[in-house]
Amino acid sequence: MKGVNIGILAVQGDVAENVSATRMAMDELGIEGIVSEVKSPDQIADLDGLVIPGGESTVIGTLSLVNGSLKKIKEKIASGMPVLGTCAGMILLSKKAKDKVVGEMEQPLLDYLDIRIERNAFGRQKDSFEAEISLEKIGIPAFRGVFIRAPSVLEAGKNVEVLSKIDEKIVAVKQGNIIGTSFHPELTEDLSLHKYFLTLVQKKG
Repeated sequence: MKGVNIGILAVQGDVAENVSATRMAMDELGIEGIVSEVKSPDQIADLDGLVIPGGESTVIGTLSLVNGSLKKIKEKIASGMPVLGTCAGMILLSKKAKDKVVGEMEQPLLDYLDIRIERNAFGRQKDSFEAEISLEKIGIPAFRGVFIRAPSVLEAGKNVEVLSKIDEKIVAVKQGNIIGTSFHPELTEDLSLHKYFLTLVQKKG
């Protein structure tokens, strides 16, 4: 099997951490391939899988819209490319986002995950926390979630599988080959979620 080509959307946010986590996950799984930072539509066109990191979703979305990357990402998702979106990445993948404080957000979204998001659902930066969660449905019984200005899912469509909740708030979902999490798996030493994402890429390949 050819090596996989994994991209980390490198507009803003936890880019280096996701590059490192994905490379380590590939090494542990014995998967050949490359992990690179991507920004342009041409780079995205060649990918087998994409990670959209945590950061500031409005900034990531606006800059990606300007250079044409959002359009290319949508095309690749439509063709079945697996995507892992963490925190801001999940917001960017969603159909609709509102902020707990300022209400409905007018921001560029990929409009692909059939979910409605509440930004800053657990509070602002000072309210960041870690919590044990379960992602049993994808074979990860325990995971240490790092929540930083984390969103939650207010509503999920019928094709969306809810993977995890905390305090009755939905914090992880899966729809087809797309995974969205409220938390930052790249900020822990646990590679299980990045490994699961890579298995989706391999199956697609």
